[in-house]
Amino acid sequence: MPACENAMSDFVIETQGLSKRYGGKLALNHLDLQIPRGRIHAIVGANGAGKSTLFRILLGFLAPTAGSSRLLGCDSQKLTTALRSRIGFVNEEHTLPGWMTVKDVVAMQRRHYPRWNEDAFKNILGNYHVLPEQKVGQLSRGERAGLNLALALAQSPELLVLDEPTLGLDVVAKRAFLESLLYSNASEECTIIYCSHQMEEIERVADNLIILERGELKNMSPPDAFCERVRYWIADMPFKGPEQHLVPGLLQVQRIDGLFHYVVIDQDDDFADFLRAHGARSVQSMPVSLDRAVNGFLAKNHAAPAAA
Repeated sequence: MPACENAMSDFVIETQGLSKRYGGKLALNHLDLQIPRGRIHAIVGANGAGKSTLFRILLGFLAPTAGSSRLLGCDSQKLTTALRSRIGFVNEEHTLPGWMTVKDVVAMQRRHYPRWNEDAFKNILGNYHVLPEQKVGQLSRGERAGLNLALALAQSPELLVLDEPTLGLDVVAKRAFLESLLYSNASEECTIIYCSHQMEEIERVADNLIILERGELKNMSPPDAFCERVRYWIADMPFKGPEQHLVPGLLQVQRIDGLFHYVVIDQDDDFADFLRAHGARSVQSMPVSLDRAVNGFLAKNHAAPAAA
């Protein structure tokens, strides 16, 4: 039996029947998930979808109520220091010791990671005006984000987890971060898990879209494929229109200036016939952005004002 550090799997993350209960609340509900090696995988979900609980279990900080999980082929409840060194992590806080200089932080990281890639570090940090003698506490939030990304990719990780990495960054800093990620050769050598509520970022960087809802897997597909499942319809109806529970695939409905606006999933052109059968005098359809598609999908089980 090979040591866990040398275990290989086609998947960086695997869960089977993974559940976690906090009192009467089920944060993860028999989650079966397999994320393959390579590419950038975006994980999205509303607050309370189970993302934080999932990663706490995967990283061995929390025990599941039921089921199992594996990270880089290893039982996530038995992760060793050597295996943890193969995982990079960047969160929205970009927390680093503020009293240390940049060069001291880098020296400390070099000692901890035997596969340190100095070229990757310099190439990424070169996108930011960061001086070795500066104290971390003197850096802007965007500069700290760039430094964190450079440190994480210089570790030569097999798995890099980015948890809301651009939260709070201005437009210029956000663009610099995303371009540093996309155009770094180091990022091509690892699997990236990108957690964000910013759909324009996900649309730009992600190869795979994973949607969690109330602890369950609801979608795993390329972002474009998910967008193709969702359509936006506008109907001119003289009356109040069909009852919402009768509308097939309904995600959202609004009435604006007398027109009904429907967002629906998995409906073809027959949906126009449905609207006309319920009194629509004119109907038009258009594609949707990833932002509208995902937010419509996530909003469907939340209370919303009924169409007037």
